[in-house]
Amino acid sequence: MRLKFFFILLAVLVFMSNNVFSAPATMRLDYYHTGNASHEVFSVDRIVIEPLPWPGNVHKTLDDTNLGKYYFEVIDRQTNRVLYSRGFASVFGEWETTDEAKTAHRTFQESVRFPAPVEPVQVILKKRDPRNAFQQIWSVVIDPHDSTIDTAKPPAPGPLLEIQKSGDSADKVDFLILGDGYTVAERPKFEKDARRLADLLFATPPFKEHRRDFNVWALCPAAAESGISRPSTGIHRRSPLGASYDAFGSERYILTFENRAFRDIASWAPYEFVEILVNGRTYGGGGIFGLYSTVAADSLWSPYVFIHEFGHHFAGLADEYYTSPVAYETPAHRVEPWEPNVTALLDPDHLKWKDLVSPGTPVPTPWNKEAFEKYSREIQQRRLQIRRDRRPEPEMDALFQEEKAHETELLGTDKYSGKVGAFEGALYEAKGYYRPQTDCIMFTRDDVGFCAVCRRAIERIIALYTP
Repeated sequence: MRLKFFFILLAVLVFMSNNVFSAPATMRLDYYHTGNASHEVFSVDRIVIEPLPWPGNVHKTLDDTNLGKYYFEVIDRQTNRVLYSRGFASVFGEWETTDEAKTAHRTFQESVRFPAPVEPVQVILKKRDPRNAFQQIWSVVIDPHDSTIDTAKPPAPGPLLEIQKSGDSADKVDFLILGDGYTVAERPKFEKDARRLADLLFATPPFKEHRRDFNVWALCPAAAESGISRPSTGIHRRSPLGASYDAFGSERYILTFENRAFRDIASWAPYEFVEILVNGRTYGGGGIFGLYSTVAADSLWSPYVFIHEFGHHFAGLADEYYTSPVAYETPAHRVEPWEPNVTALLDPDHLKWKDLVSPGTPVPTPWNKEAFEKYSREIQQRRLQIRRDRRPEPEMDALFQEEKAHETELLGTDKYSGKVGAFEGALYEAKGYYRPQTDCIMFTRDDVGFCAVCRRAIERIIALYTP
């Protein structure tokens, strides 16, 4: 009798583990984001159920980091309880700050993903206002029983590669590396590239100390041609993910505007963060918080670009450099940036990384700013000339090597080198914004890694996805 009871209890426990405690499905809301520099509207494209279950921890669904230009909440219609939330940035959010957005309208595809609800929910999208406070800008109700929800599986992009499996997805950060511009014959190259860059990431603090908190996956849909588009040189490719150089007119900026293709391919892997590894040698990359980051795999500078751009994507880190050309217009009025590693220093007594400031370090912190800017302007002119003349890529590599050696010496011997303070020059502006240390991978190509403030920001995101 006792043996019979034991088997009944075992059967009940197995049933509960497979049903009550099983991961929910993954729901994705694809939508269109249309507008210009002063106006934006949204409309539903489709709602889909992805092929794989939700990879995240169902007990850690709310985002309290206050990061991102946008923020979305999934709210239960009956109880008004927030079921899921995340901050993020978007391609539209970057494009609206360009010159083009002042005179033209454009439409971008975007998505938000969340655990599939069992009852109707309201998805609310918010955006920061001029004071950086989140305000609602769009809302849509989703009934999970709606027959129009697309449950069809998209075409599989190929075998899922397990680069590193540290544990159950619910307890780990799931990082997906996607290949773009790799032909079938080049898939072995992609796997080699993916493993190389994953090892580079986990050789960099604080990812090094948290390696076991990550699962790493890789997918490589076959491209008809090797490489990706580079319109400024007349090269156009229909690569599976649609990645391209020259985003927003910046020759080094690699993005994809093919969100549907990107999302359908990525849906075949567990993921929270994505790297798009493009098959090319020309220097380039990009990174958008909560969306994806990109890098040209064969560039001499791929280790730096990969880590730098992943910092944008993973932790919402801002660019700390300010002498390189960018596609964005500077804001008319400065508010405290939401990014964790830059400040407008509007109130020095309440510096957001005040607890990390090195004893005896003045705020703001003096540094050899004039010498740095003079040399950097010379480098930028030489860089532009190389691109105008369409010289071989090794010439650009040599210029960057020269710049790196000079900056390592200049910044490494500064009085407050290695100290945390507030150093003027960041977020594309020479004045008015400040970075935490003289040098950081978010500032230069030097081999200094992330500064103390950036490392803490990264660890905060890791904690959001792990027990």
